[in-house]
Amino acid sequence: MTADDQHLLDVLADYGSDVKRFTTQIWDASDRQFASVTKYLKKSVPETWIPESTPPRPPPPATPVAAAYVYFARLQDWVSRNRALTAALVAFLGTGGLLLWKERRKHTRKRRARRANNGAKREVVVIAGPPGSQITKSLSLDLERRGFIVYIVCASADEEQQVLNELKTDVRPLHLDVVDSLGTQDAMDRFNNLLLRPHAAFAGASPYNLNFCGLVLVPDLIYPSGPIETVSPELWSDALNAKVLNTIAVTQAFLPTVCDFKARVLVLTPGIVASLQPPFHSVETAVVGALEGFTASLRAELGTLGIDVCQFKLGTFDFTNVGTKQHIQSIAGPNTTTWPTTARSLYAANFVNQTRVAQRRGVLGQTGGTGSSLRELHNSVFDALTRKKPRKVWRVGRGSVTYDVVGRWVPAGLVGWMLGVRRVSLSEASDEPQLEDSVQSWEKVEAMV
Repeated sequence: MTADDQHLLDVLADYGSDVKRFTTQIWDASDRQFASVTKYLKKSVPETWIPESTPPRPPPPATPVAAAYVYFARLQDWVSRNRALTAALVAFLGTGGLLLWKERRKHTRKRRARRANNGAKREVVVIAGPPGSQITKSLSLDLERRGFIVYIVCASADEEQQVLNELKTDVRPLHLDVVDSLGTQDAMDRFNNLLLRPHAAFAGASPYNLNFCGLVLVPDLIYPSGPIETVSPELWSDALNAKVLNTIAVTQAFLPTVCDFKARVLVLTPGIVASLQPPFHSVETAVVGALEGFTASLRAELGTLGIDVCQFKLGTFDFTNVGTKQHIQSIAGPNTTTWPTTARSLYAANFVNQTRVAQRRGVLGQTGGTGSSLRELHNSVFDALTRKKPRKVWRVGRGSVTYDVVGRWVPAGLVGWMLGVRRVSLSEASDEPQLEDSVQSWEKVEAMV
């Protein structure tokens, strides 16, 4: 390093020390100045210089976890103070939710009959009822659609033709005339051979056997109505023969087959009239009572063999999709012209009033409110045939449960009053008022209501 370089470095070192000393003096002077100003402010300004109206600083927002914990603590405190109310709410909501879930599941799940290994139909159901009945027709078509082979009991060639007119391959007539004992035995032998012999869907396919799973008894659901003294013995005889004796005879013919295949027996009867037991419906009340007694005895006997017998108490249904809309308990219009004079004077007014009220409320007549959908009946019959442990009594259709409770717990006099039945004085009845006057007066009462 030369002498000139060394001289330059010495000059720069002197300048650096001067700059450092100068900046240090400046910062020290600034600190002293700020300290003096601070001391002056502390002496001059009071400590409570912040106004009292100034709100305090808001607390920091609570986190979602903390808020949830606060709400949970409040809920827990309320539950501990209202244990009885909490238990009632939990029971009500839990039971209601379970029932809704079961009802939704019951209506949404698919119901199909079991099939053979090759996919062919193998489950056989026999329906014993009038082929022209809308209940019989709708049940047979629905069961066939769900995968059953359906046989409908027919007593004549005309009934067989009605079944064949449906043009359904698996809805077939089964000729069975219970009046002819030999013919009945031959028909049952053919039916048993049909069930026992192997079947094949096509040539070369693996054979399979049919299974008889259920007998559905659907007695004729149309009954005569009117005072007992106006119902002739012939009508009583026809009703008992066609609805009671015929049902018993068909059941007796199928009982050996039912026992062999452990098939179930379903008995469908109207339930509203049998529950209310109103006046002017003695035939239906007596027939349904006889069928209920027969079903109870049959259930007790077959129960010893592990065979289920189910009774269906039917309400009202809407048959729009099957035919004309009508109700299960069909009664004729209030026609009293064929009654004897004494019976007309005693019972005509009450009969007309009851018929009008019942039809308007959809209880007994053909022109009441809309009934339940037939799908409810179809699902119930399928469940009764396939469920592992079916119920003994099924109440299906509009009014089947309500009127059963009313018939059990409401006094008969109140039920009659609700149906428009009024007490008739014998002295007034002897004057024989005109029926038109009674009808007009009842229409005036209806208009006022």
